Formats: sequence, structure tokens, C-alpha cells
Amino acid sequence: MDGTRRNMVLIVGAAAGFLLVVTSLLMTSIYNVPLLVSYAAATAQCVALPMALWRPWPALVLQLGGFMTFAWVQPVGTGLWPLPGPVLVLLVAHVGLVGATRPWREAVLTWWGTALAAIVLVLADPRHRPLDDGDLSLVLYATVSVLTLFAVIAWNQRGTARRQLAEAQRDVELEQAQRALVEERNRIARELHDVVAHSMSVIHMQATSAEYRIKDLDPESRAEFVRIAAGTRRALREMRQLLALLREEDAENELQPMPDLEHLADLADSARRGGIPVELAVELDGLDLPDTVGLAAYRIVQESLSNVVRHAPGAPTSVNIAINDGGTELVIDVVNGLPTQAPRPIEDGGGVSHGLVGMRERARLAGGAIRTGARPEGGYRVTARFPLTEEQTAEERTAGEQAAEDQMAEEQSA
Repeated sequence: MDGTRRNMVLIVGAAAGFLLVVTSLLMTSIYNVPLLVSYAAATAQCVALPMALWRPWPALVLQLGGFMTFAWVQPVGTGLWPLPGPVLVLLVAHVGLVGATRPWREAVLTWWGTALAAIVLVLADPRHRPLDDGDLSLVLYATVSVLTLFAVIAWNQRGTARRQLAEAQRDVELEQAQRALVEERNRIARELHDVVAHSMSVIHMQATSAEYRIKDLDPESRAEFVRIAAGTRRALREMRQLLALLREEDAENELQPMPDLEHLADLADSARRGGIPVELAVELDGLDLPDTVGLAAYRIVQESLSNVVRHAPGAPTSVNIAINDGGTELVIDVVNGLPTQAPRPIEDGGGVSHGLVGMRERARLAGGAIRTGARPEGGYRVTARFPLTEEQTAEERTAGEQAAEDQMAEEQSA
């Protein structure tokens, strides 16, 4: 038995103990039921209340036995019959408790059983009372018990509906996050394969033209270049087949060159036209970055500026791209201050941040890592780091990926 059920049993048991004393005394003093009979019948009815929480059908039998005993021994002319006030309260409490803790079908059957037992008592009264004597108590019980039963069932259904709605919202958010991740991976795959395809095309061209560019090329070297060119053609053909599966039809943007850090000035100008004062500083000292790193860095800056436009309109923003002191990492730092305008309502809302998912995935696939978070003084910071040497160990890469996954879990739980 879990803690919630245990607490409920204690509360219901305490209430049942109080009702036991009150019912036995009232039935003896007001309705002239013998004390021992009154105490025994009240005990049966009150014990049935906590028992109904885990054994509803034996509890129903015990409840019916108690109130039928009261009705059987109650003298004629001593008030409501066959359901005097204290007995009626216990019976309604039993029906309401079953309705609150059990499926609605069991609650309806419980009510039907109590109502049927009361009708049978009226028809089979050993003291031969007129049938009219039972009308008031039966009508009163039917009215109060039905209202109580409907109320608790409606409350249960309301709680169930809210739980189902919350579960559905969680499922939708999870599905959206997974779909965004898959879509971002597809876009990244297309771009990375385009970069590789360009390099493979250069290799093919060099291998094909080697016999014309290199004088006195021996036959063995010429044959090797032919094999290199043939292998490159096969790789290009397979890559184009893969791209055909990933690309959407009529996607004109796929035909454009892949952007890199050389296009950041145009990106900053676009953000300025959107009302964001951007300061751009790029210090690469003529370093020729790998195409995959340049593309990932560009997309991270692009998404960061888009988030500023959406969530912090007018916020002063700085974009700093430089090589660290040791010359081993490319560091991208995008920092924005507090917004000067209220975000548009259409941009508000909770849920999973798909832009952060995409940036993190781009950084990971390019061998880097990214950190994001709010600044203590206000605003937001996005920092990405890409290794420029092959000296980074596998353990360091794994630690960076694990840190990124931990941060993503924290952001989604928040």
C-alpha cells in the first residue's frame, strides 16, 4: 500500500471511529434501538468505510448488513424508516467513498445495491408498516446519494482528463523535439555532404588531369591516377544518390554555395535591419578553417541572432569569433543584453527550444561543443568551441558531449 492510500485509510478510519460513537448513541437514544444491537450494526457500517478503499464488495456486504439490522429492529413510530438519519449518512458516505476511489461502474453498482436493499426492506418489513412510511427516507436517500455520486464521479473524470491532457502535451513536446532534431540532422547531412562532394570533385579533377599536367608520368603512376579518378566517381555517384533522398524537390537554396564565416557581415547587416544593434568582431589571422567548422559556426551565429530578434527585440548584441591563446580552438561568443522592446506575442510560449537543439547538434557533428545560458546581469550568452587540431582526446570529446546533453536536459526540465 503506497503512502497516499495509507493516509487515506487513516483519515477514513478516524472519521469512521467518530461516526461509530455518534451513530450508536443516536440510534439508541432517539430511535430506541437496543444498545448492543446499535453498537454492532454501527460497527459493521463504519468498518465498511475504510474497507471499501481496497475491498469494495465485501465492504458493501458489511454495509448492507449493518443498515438492514437497524431497519429490522427499529420500533414503529420512531422516525425515518428504513433509513434513519445516522444510517443514511453512513450509507451516503459509503457510496461517495466508492465513487471517489473506484471506477464509476463499481460506484454505480454499489449505489444500485444499496437502493435495492432499501426497497426490499420496505416490502418485507417484519412489523408490517404501511408502504408510505418508507417513502420519505427512500426519496431523501435517492436524492442525496445520486447527487453525491455524480459529484465525485465528475470530479474524478475532471482529474483524469487533466492528467490525460498533461500526458498528451508532454508527448507532443517530445515528438516536436524529436522531429526538430531529425529535420536538423537532415539539413546538416545535406550541407556536410555538399561540402564533401565539392572536395571529392576537386580530387577527381586533379586525378583526371594529372597525366596532362605532369610531364614524363610513368605508366604505373598514370594507372594509379585512373584508379583514383574511378573511385572518386563512384563515391560521388553514391553521395548524389544519398543527397537525392535527403533533398526536397524544388529546393532552390540547395543549389547555393554553403555559407561560412566570410558571410557573417551580410548576416550582421540583416540583423541590424531587423532592429538589433550588432557588433561583429572576427579575428582569424588568415586561418583557413575546415569547411564543416565554418558552416557550423555560421549556422550557430545565424540561429543565435534569430533568437535575439525573436525573444529580445532591440537588445545590443556582440558577436566575437577568434582563436584561443593556444591556437587550438575556434571560439564563438554571441552575447546579447536586455531587450529594449517587448517580444511579439506570437513569439512567446514555452516548450522545447528547437533552435538550441539544432545548434547543439551542429556543434557536435563538427567536433565541437556549445554552452548556452542566461547571464546574471541580464541577457543571454551562446559560446561554441571547435577544436582546430587532432590532439583532442576521445575522452575530452565525450566529456564535452555529455556536458551538452546534461545542459539540454536541464533546459527541457526548466
